[in-house]
Amino acid sequence: MQRASTLFSAEQRQKIQETVAQAESNTSCEIVPVVATASGRYDRAEDILGLWLATIAAVLVWTLYPRATEEVGDWAGTSFDSGLLALVASIVVAFLVGAVLGSQIDWLRRLFTPSDQMKDEVAAKARQAFFDRRVHHTSGATGLLIYVSLFEHTATILADQEVLEKLGQAKLDELCQQLTEGLHLGHPTEAICAVIESAGQQLGEVLPRTAGSTNELPDALVLMD
Repeated sequence: MQRASTLFSAEQRQKIQETVAQAESNTSCEIVPVVATASGRYDRAEDILGLWLATIAAVLVWTLYPRATEEVGDWAGTSFDSGLLALVASIVVAFLVGAVLGSQIDWLRRLFTPSDQMKDEVAAKARQAFFDRRVHHTSGATGLLIYVSLFEHTATILADQEVLEKLGQAKLDELCQQLTEGLHLGHPTEAICAVIESAGQQLGEVLPRTAGSTNELPDALVLMD
């Protein structure tokens, strides 16, 4: 799994921080970019994959494993006990293998996880970050959270009350679409910087920086593993 803490080099993190500082020089808003490794645990994928492999293993063992026969003079079969032991062992081993694969291989976890569940987990984690990172605690209610979750391949942008009223949800959706399109190209640093610049320009028009504006939140990229 690609971890947020290893995705960006020191130079890339510095570039994002400088972009935030530049964007905030035009507006009274506080922009906080956050990148998370994943927003949920998704245990269901491990259980489902383990169950599928266990079922396949049970069918194969039952079909292929030689069973005891009562015909006189036939010693090719095996005892019922050994066949049962092989069946149980195959089920247990296959389930454990499936669980391990489901926990380690991202595309398998995504395959067996409903998309609606992943969207809900991203939305919940973004809201948590919005409060934990004090984006909602700015003096003018002008915080903006840019949240990217790597495992789910999903991004969202949350705004505090003043930003939402002045900029509007439609503009926030456009910024989020710009971000996801950039991330899809495989250049996260450039995508994040581009949306920060766009946000700074648009926010500067509706919430310009004033003489009393202060930098209330750190400009650094927040990485969550």
